[in-house]
Amino acid sequence: MTYELTTQYDSRQSFYGKALVSTNEHGDLILTSYSTRVAVITTGTHGYIAKVNGTYSNTTLRHIKEFLKQNGFKADTKSQIIKDYLV
Repeated sequence: MTYELTTQYDSRQSFYGKALVSTNEHGDLILTSYSTRVAVITTGTHGYIAKVNGTYSNTTLRHIKEFLKQNGFKADTKSQIIKDYLV
């Protein structure tokens, strides 16, 4: 299943189809920004685990922040995201 990431925490009205969330057979949530897989949330032994592949552009960083926040993760600054979630 794939759906467009909506804005709940970001000030923009929409990401205009540039940020998509999909699920795989294991139930992982995968964020794709501009056709690049940039983040994943998986189920671990101690709960959910977020992993970010990179922050890329400012717009992709906005997508990542929104994705993490909507799924209950802290995502305040670029440096905090890099420290906590960068693979």
